[in-house]
Amino acid sequence: MSDQQLFATPFSKIYWRCAFNELKNTRMLVFASLIIALRVAFKLFAIPIGPSLNITTGFFVNALGSMCYGPVVALISGAISDTIGCILFPQGIYFFPFIFVEMTGGFLFAIFLYRAKLSSIRVILSRFSVVFVCNLILNPILLYFYGKYTNEAYTILSIPRLVKNIALFPAEALLLILFLNVSAPVSDRMGLTNIGIKKLEIKKQDIVLLSALTLVAAAGIVLYCFVYLPNK
Repeated sequence: MSDQQLFATPFSKIYWRCAFNELKNTRMLVFASLIIALRVAFKLFAIPIGPSLNITTGFFVNALGSMCYGPVVALISGAISDTIGCILFPQGIYFFPFIFVEMTGGFLFAIFLYRAKLSSIRVILSRFSVVFVCNLILNPILLYFYGKYTNEAYTILSIPRLVKNIALFPAEALLLILFLNVSAPVSDRMGLTNIGIKKLEIKKQDIVLLSALTLVAAAGIVLYCFVYLPNK
């Protein structure tokens, strides 16, 4: 088995053995420490656009790190970066369950990108999964319970949160493709990955997938606004 063996899916014992072995790779752990530092630093660049609603760019380094060190280290690095971020840049009352948002984001990026043949479709699906699971499901639910914890009222899914995530998703996915297009060859040369690509191309099928996912999400917003809210 090659040290940088690629897998078509994560549903393999060897895949997870490789992921756990990253915990023994000193070079990878040093790289993970760098990614953690960058993720914490990027918290300073969050642009607030509403209550508990920010535009962030930390997902770029999160995706790169997860692509290199895999889902196991991604879970640990997510927990560490969230904890350090809360210590250095506290916002409100500390609520431990929010740690699972950062952990899950790195894990999902790794599931799509770690030891895989990188493609634009994989990158698009990785970003969509993070937006959907972390931003539209996990984070709103935790905000609701945070409200119970602090005796403040929070809506599970606010319309501004829905619109912000769906509106930004196409641009974020395309920018992530461009970012990994530059960083993946560098990680190959550093021996952190073995993707072996020269350039990620955005093809017609990628635009179709991106448009379809955006339309599906937009349809969800419409149903939420005109079906769920009036009957709430």
